[in-house]
Amino acid sequence: MSPAGGARAAPSLLLSLLLGASAPLWLRAEKLGDGCGHMVMYQDSGTLASKNYPGTYPNYTLCEKKIQVPQGKRLILKIGDLDIESQKCESSYLSILSSSTVHGPYCGNMMPVPKEIILDSNEATIRFESGSHVSGRGFLLSYASSDHPDLITCLERANHYTKTEYSRYCPAGCRDIAGDISGNIGEGYRDTSLLCKSAIHAGIIADELGGQISVTQQKGISHYEGVVANGVPSHDGSLSDKRFIFTSNGCNKSLSLDEAFLSKSQITASSYWEETNEFGQLFQWSPDKAWLQVQGLAWASNHSSNREWLEIDLGEKKRITGIKTTGSGSTTLNFNFYVKTFIMNYKNNNSKWRTYKGILSNEEKIFQGNSNSGDIVRNNFIPPIVARYVRIIPQTWNQRIALKLELIGCRIMQVNSSFTHSMWQKTSQSTETSLGKEDRTVTEPIPSEETNLGKKPKDFLMDFPMLRNQVVGNKSSSPSPDISRLNLPLAIVMRRRHRKN
Repeated sequence: MSPAGGARAAPSLLLSLLLGASAPLWLRAEKLGDGCGHMVMYQDSGTLASKNYPGTYPNYTLCEKKIQVPQGKRLILKIGDLDIESQKCESSYLSILSSSTVHGPYCGNMMPVPKEIILDSNEATIRFESGSHVSGRGFLLSYASSDHPDLITCLERANHYTKTEYSRYCPAGCRDIAGDISGNIGEGYRDTSLLCKSAIHAGIIADELGGQISVTQQKGISHYEGVVANGVPSHDGSLSDKRFIFTSNGCNKSLSLDEAFLSKSQITASSYWEETNEFGQLFQWSPDKAWLQVQGLAWASNHSSNREWLEIDLGEKKRITGIKTTGSGSTTLNFNFYVKTFIMNYKNNNSKWRTYKGILSNEEKIFQGNSNSGDIVRNNFIPPIVARYVRIIPQTWNQRIALKLELIGCRIMQVNSSFTHSMWQKTSQSTETSLGKEDRTVTEPIPSEETNLGKKPKDFLMDFPMLRNQVVGNKSSSPSPDISRLNLPLAIVMRRRHRKN
């Protein structure tokens, strides 16, 4: 009996038919590989599409790509869209080949396309071939390992779901897939918005990695404000019955709105511009004007160089999860100043400056800033920056370097472990190598559920005086407790006390 969804054994004859040429040999050789379009593949998930998707795919193309997940895992595939102009799959088709099975070929109305394909192996070859045709979008599919049975595609929207609360896994590579989103992380998103693209916009997941999202549906609002965030534009939206918000870790508050933050923090710059207008009035575009909460002028540098910087001393080490930026705020011809791209440096006490790097590379991450002088743009740091000092270093700008900013984050001990992003559950390699031992400790999640000792954090607070006496009292008479079994905040304190003793 043939497996469901068009899967069947793959004898050599069938493979030769599937892999046979439908276009002339010289044409296939010339066009080999040009049928592949958008592709983002990470070790645990990815997204693939045909060339020009969702536009019409070209004639006589071939796209053949091997995908895989870690050894010991099974491969899960979901076809989000398939529109191939071929009734019998003779010249145009999509097929999925594993070591023992062929799924497909799929095209036109020849065979029902399964919503989900689960393979017995951890790898497969995706093969898309096109002949002569007039129309057709081609295909878009997503894949993940069997660790993520709740995988969805980049095309799923919130109004596809009826539950008030649910959790799903977004694959890597959904940011640049065509489809609108409306709203923002503050007020929520219109229920017609793409789920995974909205999650990238909100800073819940990174496009390079994908990740788990937790969604709550609420009553809709009359208007949704569109903003640019993490390289994704959202659009203004009209009244809807429902909207959705993402469950986050709570570390997304304005640091500059903390009590006495502006007085405790210090902001300096490499230089600032002093302008004298036609009436002889002097205006200082000094660094203290860089806060978004401060009305009036922005900070502007006196020089046009990518070595200019704006530095913020937070007063203490904090977890910084994002930044909002805007330009001079003026649209007049002479004052249309804004920063287009920038990089981030950070450090702690008695340490060297480090450059924030990409998640999957060892290269400095270049953030996309503003495209005009008035709109506010948000960028999230995944993983977050844990530091006392940060520097914004503009790389490209319009007319003159100028910006206002707001830092987003929280104090070190205010992180809720309900945050679902995997980067909070395991620190990325680039961050591990760039942070000291103490920094690596505090980037771990803080448990909010019962620990191995069967006690909740508040129970440890009650027992803390006794434990403190055991640790810092008579060391010869009291054995040290097993730090590895304690909840994280207490474990950090005890590690530090052990080092002192």
